[in-house]
Amino acid sequence: MLGVLFSIPGQTMGFSVFTEILMEEFGLSRVALSSAYFVGTVASGFTLPWLGKLFDYWGARRMIVASALATGIVLLFLSEAADLSRMLSGGLSEKGRWIVAFAVIGVGFYLIRLSAQGVLTMTSRNVVGKWFDHHRGMALALIGIFTSFGFSVAPKVLDLLIQQFGYDGAWKLLGFLTLGVMAPLGWLLFRDNPEECDLKMDGPRVRKPRNKNPDMEIHRDFKREEALRTYVFHVFNLSFAFFSLYSTAFTFHIESLGEEFGFQKSQIINLFVPMAIVSVVTNLFFGWVNSRIRLKYMLLMMNLGATFGAIGLFQLNSTFGLVAYVLGNGVTGGVFSSLSGIVWPRFFGRKWLGAISGMCMSSMVIASGIGPWMFAIGKSISGSYHSILLACIFIPAALCVASLRADNPQRSDGM
Repeated sequence: MLGVLFSIPGQTMGFSVFTEILMEEFGLSRVALSSAYFVGTVASGFTLPWLGKLFDYWGARRMIVASALATGIVLLFLSEAADLSRMLSGGLSEKGRWIVAFAVIGVGFYLIRLSAQGVLTMTSRNVVGKWFDHHRGMALALIGIFTSFGFSVAPKVLDLLIQQFGYDGAWKLLGFLTLGVMAPLGWLLFRDNPEECDLKMDGPRVRKPRNKNPDMEIHRDFKREEALRTYVFHVFNLSFAFFSLYSTAFTFHIESLGEEFGFQKSQIINLFVPMAIVSVVTNLFFGWVNSRIRLKYMLLMMNLGATFGAIGLFQLNSTFGLVAYVLGNGVTGGVFSSLSGIVWPRFFGRKWLGAISGMCMSSMVIASGIGPWMFAIGKSISGSYHSILLACIFIPAALCVASLRADNPQRSDGM
């Protein structure tokens, strides 16, 4: 739980309150800043598959410490990035200053997205997948209670830190906290799996459900190459990637979207709170029932929520749109929090979990870089977000249909 919470500075909601400030500090337009975010994020996404394989060899303990140390150092770098950009571009032409500013913040985006959103989050989720089986969903749901509220209040807390210490002081504070709290706790408390501590998954006494869920049958561990050849991997992966693209985009441009639909900054940010409540309730429910139902139906519910959430954002200035936006995105986030930590160890086993989840995390990170850039381009071309929001309605609708055939590959493999 703490690992996921400490990844917030690298998540999009951790950047959303810095967007307007960074545009001013670096002298970049909205499209230019979004493009730097896109380049840095996509580059980090292509690095993650290798780090996912490293997780399988290093184990969770070393990976959590390394990613926490890296995150803290990168945050300290970001706090000085604008001054560094001005120092390096002294005496250059306007175009030269633009190139230096783009490069410096792009490197910062690459490093923080890789260390915090990528490895810190992946390691924290994977260790839960390795320690629990029947209770995996409930463990993730309990974590989700705190992380959902943490993510929802993060923009307001970060905004307060910026007002109190300035944007650079806020990043310095977060950097020192990550170095001084998360890294030592990771070394003290993380272990790769229960077997190395002479324990069993879920504990020695586990009450298994009477009606055996076929999705709970695990016959063998899939290698990454085998998982990539299955239909189900790509349906779940595309669904997670779209959610990452869409949620990142509207969070990154939340103030601009609010202006288009007539919301003040505080009003649009406050919508994250009821969204988090819906997300927590949904997460707890599916954490409780996930071992009794097929995961493809949870995926269907997630994609339905994403469809209604996009419809709501498209019509945010109406009562229906407001309700659909909060409920749809809340349900999607709640199912995603539960499902993303359950599906890979349940469908493909634990042995190569890092390599497989690393591919998924790579797709999600790349998508999260594409999303803000697409929204910025759409806004720049048409002067409105409506065209890009319309596209975001049809993609999850198509994934709803694809979800119906997303069966556990262990079932056919074990027959």
